[in-house]
Amino acid sequence: MIFMTRYPSFDRADIKIKSLSDRQHDLQISTINELNPIKKDMDEKFEKIAGRIIHAKHNHSSIILMMGGHVIRAGVQKYLIDLMEKGFISCLAMNGAGMIHDYEFALIGATTESVARYIQEGQFGLWKETGQINDHINHGYEKGMGMGEAIGKAIFEGDFPYKDISLLAAGYRLGIPITVHVGIGYDIIHEHPNCDGAATGATSYRDFLYFAKTVENLEGGVVMNFGSAVMAPEVFLKALSMARNVALQHGKYIKHFTTLVCDLHNLPDDFNKEPSKENPAYYFRPWKTLLVRTVADGGESYYIKGKHEETIPALWRAINEI
Repeated sequence: MIFMTRYPSFDRADIKIKSLSDRQHDLQISTINELNPIKKDMDEKFEKIAGRIIHAKHNHSSIILMMGGHVIRAGVQKYLIDLMEKGFISCLAMNGAGMIHDYEFALIGATTESVARYIQEGQFGLWKETGQINDHINHGYEKGMGMGEAIGKAIFEGDFPYKDISLLAAGYRLGIPITVHVGIGYDIIHEHPNCDGAATGATSYRDFLYFAKTVENLEGGVVMNFGSAVMAPEVFLKALSMARNVALQHGKYIKHFTTLVCDLHNLPDDFNKEPSKENPAYYFRPWKTLLVRTVADGGESYYIKGKHEETIPALWRAINEI
């Protein structure tokens, strides 16, 4: 039985959607950095983390990299793809913004719009080609795929001139899960008439289950978070609880692993201790979740302050120099 809602709903059919050719892009293909070692001295902690990653690879433990959308905008795609190709990333998790930037870069070699400008015009996010992501998600939903796999397949098999810099396409090509974790209403593609909430929710939830499955193999592994203040720590926290629940039922455990957080926050040297609730930093989830709580019973954690265009190449260099 279907019940009618009491509340009026926004009619998306009235929205005027323009082509990406009408949009002024803030980032061009020139943003993408070539695969070259950074020249500046890097934090010595990268060498320790690189050692943990190499050890995890040899022991077939999970190496998880979680990231915010700004990592795509930092132009470090070639470094991440190289690490994927060499087996140093077994799962890459991103938010919806990361998926959109990756898709636009692959399609037109540009991404990012001026929110300040286009929100005033009522045009922010309303671009035809970007909205086609919904069509791929809807198709993936019908085929039983996750969101990352559906978009990765579309880019890898489609007519995308810059697919070589797509993390999603690389994941699909290599058989590495690229999981996309979204919240309804967070992303510009949710504005479009072809957005199906059921398909969006189901495909992203499938990705969450893929992610949780990777966490099951985290004993002796590594979890990294680059620039995700909410998605990464929250998704990881729930997935780890699920994985530990099942492991304990079989007399196993998931507690000896390494976490790394790279961000721009100023954390104290004793970041292994949780800040008090009176401290505003208490609400910076990567600190208490990834650096303290989830490694409290046997793991180790590292924090490195820096920009993504510096930290990810530094990690790549450290792994390749060992």
